Parts: sequence; C-alpha cells; structure tokens
Amino acid sequence: MSLPDLTYIAAPMVNQSDAPFRLLTRRYGATLTYTQMLEPCKLLNDREYLEFHLRDIQALAQGSGDFDDFGGGWDGYARPLVVQLCGNDPELVVKAARQVQTHCDGIDLNLGCPQEHAKDGHFGGYLLGKQDWPLVQSIVSSMSHSLLVPASAKIRLCPSSDPMSATAAFGQLLEHAGASWVTLHARHVSAKRRRQGAADLEAVRTLKETLNIPVISNGNVRTSDDVRANMEYTQADGAMVGETLLGNPTLFTGGLPDPVLISLEYLDICKQLPGVASLNTIRTHVRHFVEFQCSRRPWYAKFRSAISECQSIRDIEDLLHGGVTRWRGKAAKVLGAKHLVQKESSGVQEHEDILSSMRCIHSLAGDKIE
Repeated sequence: MSLPDLTYIAAPMVNQSDAPFRLLTRRYGATLTYTQMLEPCKLLNDREYLEFHLRDIQALAQGSGDFDDFGGGWDGYARPLVVQLCGNDPELVVKAARQVQTHCDGIDLNLGCPQEHAKDGHFGGYLLGKQDWPLVQSIVSSMSHSLLVPASAKIRLCPSSDPMSATAAFGQLLEHAGASWVTLHARHVSAKRRRQGAADLEAVRTLKETLNIPVISNGNVRTSDDVRANMEYTQADGAMVGETLLGNPTLFTGGLPDPVLISLEYLDICKQLPGVASLNTIRTHVRHFVEFQCSRRPWYAKFRSAISECQSIRDIEDLLHGGVTRWRGKAAKVLGAKHLVQKESSGVQEHEDILSSMRCIHSLAGDKIE
C-alpha cells in the first residue's frame, strides 16, 4: 500500500477536525488531514452518528463549483485523509474501519487520548501500559491484515521508570504488528492536564532511530520555525500540529493571516458545505482565529461574548464585518481592500491575487494588523 504524504499533518481534534477546517488547512500547506477520533460502537450501532460522519468524510470529494477557482476542484483538497478510531476490541475496530475505509487513505488507532471518558472506557492513552501491549498488538495486526488502506497509530509516552525506552519498545511492537507509521505526542497521559511541560522531542528522536517505518512528531509547535526546528532535531518524517493550527491554519506556509479574513474564508467554505459543521464548531473556529492574535486586545472580551450569541453564519459574518472591524479600526481598510481584490480577480489566479494583496496591505499598514 502506498502511504500518503506525511510531511505536514493537521491533527485529529475533538469537534474541530470538520471538513471545512480540513479544506482550509489543505489550502495552506497541510499535506494530510485527520478526522476527529470516532467511536467504533457508534459507527456500527448509531445510524445518525454514522451518517453524520460519512457526510463529513465525503463532503469535499462530492463538492464542486466555487472551489475550482482554488486549484483544480475539491478533490485536490479532500484527500489524503486519515480516519482516526479508538477502541479496545480488534473485531469492533476492524468492522468500524470497514464502514469508512473506501473514503479515506488510512485508519489511525488512537492510543493517546487522555480524557476521562477514555480512562473509563479503557481506550486511547490508557492502553499504553505494558499489560495491554498484547491487546494493542492484536488490534493493529487485525487492522493491517484486514483493511484496504494503511493502518497507523498515534501514541503518547508509555508509563515506565524509563518512558523513552518503553516508548521505543512499544513502537517496535506496533511496527511488527503492521503499523505503516507511528505518530508520537511525546507527553505523558493525564486526565486532569492535557499537557505537563514541553513534549520530549528526544523521545521522538529515539523512536525515529529505533523504527524502520515513518515516525511523525507531535508537540512543541507555535510557529512555522518550530515545525522546521522540530523536524531537524527529531529527524521525524513529518510534523503533526493541532492547537496552533486552530489559531493559524496557514502555519505550514509560514504565514500569519489577518484573523478577520481567514475567518471569512472559513465561513465561505462552511456555506458551500451546509450541514457538515455544527454552528458550535463554526463559532469555536472563528473564536480561535481571532483569539490567536487578538486575545490581549481590550475589545476581545466583547467579541467572545458576542460570538457566543450568534445564531447563524450570517450573524458571525455581521459580527466580523461590523463589531470586530470597527473595534480594530485600521483593519477596516484592509477588509475593504480585500473584497475589492476578490471582485476584480477571477479564475485560478484569484487565490494568489488575494494573498498578494494581503501582503501588500500589511506592508502599507506598516505593522502586523491585530
């Protein structure tokens, strides 16, 4: 089986790895995207749950029209895609994977989720203890021998007095079981705290030196420079980014977009893909875009309160065009100029024209617009 391009990956994130956001990150340099973690039992037994996530997974592949202006149609952005599953039953995981495998380019087993429900259900990061290694081996082996697409695993540091060595040994077990690649978020599992200090990039480097399959590094990224430094130090085959990408979906291109403009671009995608992302998901994405650069602005608290009251995409657009643009002052000129460029440009060149105009506008403004 051929592997997808693992260089720059948009991580699986709860309620935030929706199709519109995946498309946005693919436009701006992500070579691979993941769905959020899906639950096998629900895929198999809850028709509404299955249909909702199938709509999400298939949304971009079925799209057409307006997105042709951004580089050859939606198909170029829909794939490659990895569907992430959780679970502790080999048979159930494989059955669930078969429900979605024809619409994706890989199935990933979540072995890193630190949340309480993962602890209660005994899956995710709570399968990293050595007593569960035979079970994990059985799950990954069943996936690799039963599916039409590659199987992978996303892990955290194994609990041990020597977590680096234990994690390397666990990686070898995954490789021998048939995993096509392994992603390491090099922190320990904690239900109370998602992060406890910086990710241990030395552990990623050790894992990479140990395995013969690709290793992806996850953690310690705030800027595009961090991505390069991370990969250079760990020698990983790729970088996976989650939270920072929520604030700056153009991270992999080295850019820092105007928060209003990137919000409007995301909303435009949502309008082309109705019913794929919930309103709460949409509001949360826009809040992340604005918060990433503007959280210390005196008006940010007003914005956060106002967006929570928005009841439609139109409400959010009005908030961005009205309140946020007014609060930011100088940014209103940027927004107006951007829309002028959009009207005057056309065809495949449109996307590059808009990006070019944004760079010129930022230069004329003389500083980073917040």
